[in-house]
Amino acid sequence: MENAPVIVERLINAPVSRVWKALTDKAQMKEWYFDVSDFQPVVGFEFSFSGGKDDKRFLHLCRVTEAIPERKIAYTWRYDGYTGDSLVTIELFEQDGKTRVHLTHTGLETFPQETGDFAKGNFVVGWTQIIGTSLPKFVEYS
Repeated sequence: MENAPVIVERLINAPVSRVWKALTDKAQMKEWYFDVSDFQPVVGFEFSFSGGKDDKRFLHLCRVTEAIPERKIAYTWRYDGYTGDSLVTIELFEQDGKTRVHLTHTGLETFPQETGDFAKGNFVVGWTQIIGTSLPKFVEYS
């Protein structure tokens, strides 16, 4: 289904407080996620970062739309110079001292599809790497 959101869910061996900090602390985000311009988990806060492959970088422009400490962070996600607007929502659930992370990225169909740069499959691969590998590697107990 082309308009279906990308959903990635993982159980991470770390407490919710540690995962929340990794998702919302600018210094920590830089270590495992993206080098964001700045970040505050406050509704209305705007931030940006560059991402993509070395030969083709995109400026991501984002605005926090929801922030419930240690439970949920959501932000718009769009690209400078391109049409389309999407929403990333990350929810955290405590589960026996671990954290279940549930990411949903909606609105991908609003991005230009001519070049394939914004194809849904790219987001599936990207979010699976970020939530499934990078985040756990950063926060999990050794």
